[in-house]
Amino acid sequence: MSASTPFALLANATSILWAEVPTWPAAEFICATAAELKRGARLCAWFGLPDGSGTCLVAVLAFDADNTLAVGRSEPFSGSYPALTLLHPQAHLFEREVWEQHGLTPEGHPWLKPVRRTSGNAPANGEFFRVHGSEVHEVAVGPVHAGIIEPGHFRFQCAGEEVLFLEIALGYQHRGVEEALAGGPHRATMSQMETAAGDTTIAHATAYATVMEALAGTEAPLHAQWLRAMALELERLANHAGDIGALANDVAFLPTSSACGRIRGEFLNLTALICGNRFGRGLVRPGGCGQDLEPGRGAQLIERLETALAEAEQAVAWFWEAASVRARFENVGTVFPAQAASIGLVGPAARACGLVRDVRYDHPAAWHRFAQAPVAVWPSGDVFARARVRSLEMQRSGEYLREQVAAPAEGDLRSELAPPAPNTFAVALVEGWRGEVCHAAVSDDAGRFRRYKIIDPSFHNWSGLALALRGAAISDFPICNKSFNLSYCGFDL
Repeated sequence: MSASTPFALLANATSILWAEVPTWPAAEFICATAAELKRGARLCAWFGLPDGSGTCLVAVLAFDADNTLAVGRSEPFSGSYPALTLLHPQAHLFEREVWEQHGLTPEGHPWLKPVRRTSGNAPANGEFFRVHGSEVHEVAVGPVHAGIIEPGHFRFQCAGEEVLFLEIALGYQHRGVEEALAGGPHRATMSQMETAAGDTTIAHATAYATVMEALAGTEAPLHAQWLRAMALELERLANHAGDIGALANDVAFLPTSSACGRIRGEFLNLTALICGNRFGRGLVRPGGCGQDLEPGRGAQLIERLETALAEAEQAVAWFWEAASVRARFENVGTVFPAQAASIGLVGPAARACGLVRDVRYDHPAAWHRFAQAPVAVWPSGDVFARARVRSLEMQRSGEYLREQVAAPAEGDLRSELAPPAPNTFAVALVEGWRGEVCHAAVSDDAGRFRRYKIIDPSFHNWSGLALALRGAAISDFPICNKSFNLSYCGFDL
């Protein structure tokens, strides 16, 4: 598919000179991008880059079947361009974000409003879509929620108990991570990457380290790649266990809820065994890893892992054997495969709709070139499928970890990196536990970050939650929301 594309082709975790990225006038660039999306490409990133008195649009496309990425850009311009969203809904949030950040107007966009703010530091409430009718009513939830839940607003249009439309407004924190990264890397950059989405520390840190290695024209030693891959699966295990426990809690199935809450902690403690931090901070560094897993601690890790996996298997078995759980999950919050492909879902949310979409399989880089976990797919697209995919991935992550600890890669843990190459574009995709984490960087004449773009999987997937609620009962919102379990802070970068 990708062989005849006019875009520049590159593999995951590699770089290309900025001057070699194909450039078109804005309207032609839109046409070229639309043509590739029509042929089945997927939009990984779409962002603006200030250039002189105008802004360049940059597109990163994924040709999953060919294990290939493609990049292209527009000439600098200002004003407007023909919207991609009308024919390719997966572009709708990307185009709203570019309009918000750079003032480039996607003409014909069906619902153009800010992604994160209206002006200055104002929250992104704006005008909400309304369904009119004598018996239609609105239900507003948030942005302030109970406990430690981050701010997000959900506006339901309902007819009785049936949800006709759900609009989701996020971005109330105005974190400014990408703005802080400009001109970097700085002393704080690594910490900012590890906390872009705190429950996805390993995935974001790995994507950043890989971008830095690509800009330096090298990669981490194999031993470090091996250790990063294991930490990524431990992160997946911990979060999937937590999600299954939370789903059980939402339907009042307390045995699995209580057990998984504790088991999640056991998986987090295994990450702490490797690096001293339960979320993996301090482990991944550009050029390698900050800590190693010696044979003694490796044996301890596998012993404790076996216990946690056995307990998780039992807790999940209780879950699936309960008819009450299946009755609440099956045919609830369904997203159909065509919808999932159209809006660009990634990760377990996509695989639960039958889409074989996994960076470890489609765009293997680093250690995943040598060892992969099988892709877990379920076809029904409902809450049951999203929970089922998580339970399957827990089994496969466990099997992967057993294999890797038994046959560790040898060699150095870390290598010195050359300075980042000037005027270069680099991109890295990592399959985090929520799905595809994409980092892209453009360096300037001095090798500093001219632009650094982060796309957390939640940016792709919040639209899936909105679709899942259409035609559902509003009382199903909590389990639908938990079945996606998306990040507020990962969206607000």
